[in-house]
Amino acid sequence: MMEATRVVQPKSETVSLGRQKRRERLVGYSFITPATLLLLLFLILPFVLAISFGFTKFNLLRPDKIQFIGLENYKTLFQDSLFYKSLWNTLYFTAIVVPVQCTVALILALLINNKLKLRNIYRIAYFSPVVTSMTVISILWISLYNPNEGLINSALNFLGISNQPFLRSASQAMNSIIFMSVWQAAGYQMMIFLAGLQGIPKDLYEASAIDGANKFKQLRYITIPSLYNVIVFVVTITTIQAVKLFIQPYIMTNGGPENSTRTLALLIYQQGFQFRNAGYASAISVVFFVLVVLISFSIKRFFKDR
Repeated sequence: MMEATRVVQPKSETVSLGRQKRRERLVGYSFITPATLLLLLFLILPFVLAISFGFTKFNLLRPDKIQFIGLENYKTLFQDSLFYKSLWNTLYFTAIVVPVQCTVALILALLINNKLKLRNIYRIAYFSPVVTSMTVISILWISLYNPNEGLINSALNFLGISNQPFLRSASQAMNSIIFMSVWQAAGYQMMIFLAGLQGIPKDLYEASAIDGANKFKQLRYITIPSLYNVIVFVVTITTIQAVKLFIQPYIMTNGGPENSTRTLALLIYQQGFQFRNAGYASAISVVFFVLVVLISFSIKRFFKDR
């Protein structure tokens, strides 16, 4: 009977393997350390400070005189009509822009996914507003929405429609911003949908065509189900971006007219940096964070149930 032989590694090899593992561990830590520090500095620390400042009376011009006031900021917040108006504007913008923008992006992706002539030019044209600064686009659309000399009113006059006030009307300002936002950002979602469409096997469409399925049935039973995970991702990121609406109302209307375009993000900025009321702005930020988390979980639950 042959005895099993046991291979014993030399001590020098064991030491070298231990040094190699420690070296690899140090290299790994060196890669994640900068990202971890940035995460702590620009995300975790501001979040903790916002929660703590929400319980204080804190003027940015007098940081040496921070006064603890408990829940007074939150009591004032939930009695502030301007907060509820800003909350309504934020939810209204989100409820309209998310389905419209995602639908427009999907339609554009379906059109470009077909073998059309000059489709690369169309792709660049639809995506170019995304890479353009939102500040520049907002200033451009202020000119387009000009009630007297704007290009849009000129086109309406050609169709026999009188001039519209657009950004100067409380009833039209938010809808005008929604239209501009859909035009600007639909190209980004279009590229994501296009990547998802190109990942669908062509065999599915060929087999369904043999079975007599038309384009509508292929869209309903093949394209949409195959894009399920992409749709969930696009709707989630679009909703989060919509809730954070700030640049368009800040540049185009400054929250007016009659607070019709004032959003929560704009309200936080104005309270914190214009009125120097950092404590109250921090309280709004905490409520705003809770709102974003609730909306994100609601979207996840909505798609999970289906």
